[in-house]
Amino acid sequence: MNFKIALPLLLVLAISSPIQAQQKKAKKTKPTMADFRWVNPPTKWQLENTIPKGVSHHTFKSESMSLDVGYYIYLPDAYKKRTQRTFPVVFHLHGGRPGSEAKSFKLATYVDAAIKAGAIQPTIYVFPNGGPMSWYNYPQITNGFGEDVFVNELIPHLKDKYRTREMAIEGFSQGGRGATRIMFRHPHLFTSAAPGGSGYEPEKRIQENGGAENENVVFAPRYNTWDLAEDYAMREDKAGLPILLWCGTSGFNYEFNLKFSDYLTTLGIPHETLMASEVGHSATDNYDKTGTSLMQFHQRYFAQPKTPKR
Repeated sequence: MNFKIALPLLLVLAISSPIQAQQKKAKKTKPTMADFRWVNPPTKWQLENTIPKGVSHHTFKSESMSLDVGYYIYLPDAYKKRTQRTFPVVFHLHGGRPGSEAKSFKLATYVDAAIKAGAIQPTIYVFPNGGPMSWYNYPQITNGFGEDVFVNELIPHLKDKYRTREMAIEGFSQGGRGATRIMFRHPHLFTSAAPGGSGYEPEKRIQENGGAENENVVFAPRYNTWDLAEDYAMREDKAGLPILLWCGTSGFNYEFNLKFSDYLTTLGIPHETLMASEVGHSATDNYDKTGTSLMQFHQRYFAQPKTPKR
């Protein structure tokens, strides 16, 4: 059954555009595979000018690669003040290829504002590195198992290092593709999943061409969102994971997000949609218009913090 979130929601609180008010978009040179690094710490200028409050960069040692892997994490003010409390976690998977943990941490500005406005409870947000093929396992490249590093190494590391409880996943563009594949392959890990602006057209091409995205990039058979959705639909617990597809109506992936939503409905996979009117292919622009609704979607499935007895 396909549910649509009406905008504006009664529960949505008006939050100003913290990123757009502070920054103008600058043209950037598109990174290449040669630019990929598993660790991308902030520069001195970023530390002084663009790192949102509560965000810091960390690394962990990947046992599978014998390499350090970087991630950014947003910890709400309450994390330091309430040292006995555990906190829910949202993983935001970045877009673009190759991967870098530095691509999406600015979204934490919206999270911090939503917490301060009382729109959501204090929540940890994590911005991982998706690997050279952005959330795919790709053995053709050395140390190219981006999905496995995230699922099998980063998530356990965070559970050990931080006071966490329920975990949710979301992502945008390439990160939306990754979030979709990962939620279907590992639904038991998450209380909710929200792929955004996902490239379901190239995923369809991969399905129809034996794993080939193009002549240079070939993935394993059935390792795409469309086939994995079909596999997921065969599970008895297919209704157990709340799913939200979000996208801007002016984004170039919009039409295929509608097609994928129809496909999930045909397969009997329950989900909701959140489409931002006249918004293009931009995670920050989508967050600016519908970010509170997106954040509140995850919150519906997080336990509320307990009020200590007096």
